[in-house]
Amino acid sequence: MQFDDDADLDTSEVKDVRGSRVPGGKATIGGGIAGVIALILGLLFGVGPEQLGLSSGGDEPAATASSATQVSQTCKKGSDANTREDCRIVAVVNSVQDYWRAEYARRGGQYVPATTVMFTQQVPTACGTATSAVGPFYCPGDRRVYLDLGFFDELRTTFGSTGGPFAQAYVVAHEYGHHIQNLMGTLARAQDGRTGANSNAVRVELQADCYAGVWARHATTTPDDRTGRPLLTRLTEEDIRDGLDAAAAVGDDRIQERFQERVTPESWTHGSAAQRQQWFSTGYSTGDMARCNTFR
Repeated sequence: MQFDDDADLDTSEVKDVRGSRVPGGKATIGGGIAGVIALILGLLFGVGPEQLGLSSGGDEPAATASSATQVSQTCKKGSDANTREDCRIVAVVNSVQDYWRAEYARRGGQYVPATTVMFTQQVPTACGTATSAVGPFYCPGDRRVYLDLGFFDELRTTFGSTGGPFAQAYVVAHEYGHHIQNLMGTLARAQDGRTGANSNAVRVELQADCYAGVWARHATTTPDDRTGRPLLTRLTEEDIRDGLDAAAAVGDDRIQERFQERVTPESWTHGSAAQRQQWFSTGYSTGDMARCNTFR
């Protein structure tokens, strides 16, 4: 996975609040046992902490200024994305949104961008205050993707993924798949409270996997608005294998086997390892979002 060294990164699409402290309150989704339970229940790659009834439901205070080095200061060029993890996330966000902006324009529409928020430990959102325990998620209330970079270590050490740069890109692209669903009005289908292998919750997650695959198919040919050249210049079959391995690692059956030693399809919220790989592959092989209809 390689980015154009000379490309200018657009850090306005990423808000860096790592090291921030949420004043005056405690997170409504706790770490420890509660956090592990949330992970096992499949909140990973989810669409907001309120879906498990764990959000505060009220307005949250703004975080204090970050003590972390801001990506706006360190992530200038594609060469930075090739050497720094946080800059790589900025570049992936830029590439994903370049694609969806162009795809919406091709279809006669106008894409509404979404900001990615990098945080550590906990963060206030329109969906309530969340901790790192919930994993990456998209909040439809503020149209933002939330990501603690520490999750990528968990993806390898806890969930057994091979990791790699494209595994990270897959996670980001999946969350932006939820943003596309939100813009199209399909995301709300997941909020009917039902679980199971054939539930809308699973279908929404699989569609987001498919949308991630669609982006991957076009990533190296989508011109960046700032240079007219693709921001992502090389994507190998090994990269795609890393993405597929990450998708499988967070399949409901894999998580249940690892943490509860039995598979209970009636409680699935994201789909099996095989389903997640299948739908990412469908998006990647066809490059057509119309082929991502998981609700048929």
